[in-house]
Amino acid sequence: MKRKSIASLLILCFLTVTAMLPMQDTRTFEGVYDGYNENGYNFIGINTDGEQFTMTFQKVDESLLKSFDLRSEVLIGSKFSGTYKTLIEPKQDEDGYEEEVEIHTIIALKKL
Repeated sequence: MKRKSIASLLILCFLTVTAMLPMQDTRTFEGVYDGYNENGYNFIGINTDGEQFTMTFQKVDESLLKSFDLRSEVLIGSKFSGTYKTLIEPKQDEDGYEEEVEIHTIIALKKL
């Protein structure tokens, strides 16, 4: 009986800790670099209907910034493929309400 209680407590603790961790999702992209602004690093992609859309990434892994100077204008117009992760974090808005904010971070980048 004591073992069942300990096992149940451990499972409950594990589930609680996992539920509290921010959600992450990893995806790939392909696009033409459009420059950096106050919102982040912008790439222009083409969807399945052939229409252009802008992808904005708030962060880039520091090791990638050593290889690709994305803050300069030199790489604007260059085509890239990459991998990014999405982190969903809670944030309070100006009225004090909690909302979820997606932060996209490029973790791999290759110039095509």
